[in-house]
Amino acid sequence: MSSENLVGDSQNQSEQPFVGGRLSPWRLFWIWLYLIRRVAVERHAWLTDDDFTRYWGICQIAPGINILGLVILIGWRVAGAPGALLSLSGLLLPSAAITVALTSIYASIREAPVVRAAIAGVVPATVGLGLLLAFTMVRPLLNSARREGRASTLVAVVLLLVSTIVAALARTPVLAILWGAGALSALAQWQLVPRQRWPR
Repeated sequence: MSSENLVGDSQNQSEQPFVGGRLSPWRLFWIWLYLIRRVAVERHAWLTDDDFTRYWGICQIAPGINILGLVILIGWRVAGAPGALLSLSGLLLPSAAITVALTSIYASIREAPVVRAAIAGVVPATVGLGLLLAFTMVRPLLNSARREGRASTLVAVVLLLVSTIVAALARTPVLAILWGAGALSALAQWQLVPRQRWPR
């Protein structure tokens, strides 16, 4: 399988993290993202809500695995290069060991009725966590736009709704949506503050 096919498949899966009834790796991804935000923003206050959302946006438009880029940025923010290295190691090593252990255990008991019932209960919980994460990430963006004025709030709401509709109905690649939204936001900002375009 070519690298282009792999990228295309990963983008299609990332666009539909909650489709179907299985506990897919993409559902688990949203759990990890929720836990990272909870630790970095709520428990230790290393980042504000706005910082976390901005970092996640940067990771979304950059190539590679988004969540690895996010923990590297958080580690760099906290302790520079050593923090980035430690945060990356802290994500990869324990999670890899836990994933291998759980996968081997699940493979041997996945047909048991009690296990299937437990997985069926976990799936709605992952959806709920994903929705909560989306709300906590959207809230600081809307608050920031509201402080900038009614026009900025309107632009933020329109981009949010249009991006959601395009991703849900048109199956547009994630990068195209992100780059397009960024370009439209920059154009709107350029139009809204004409007095700041050129220094006097």
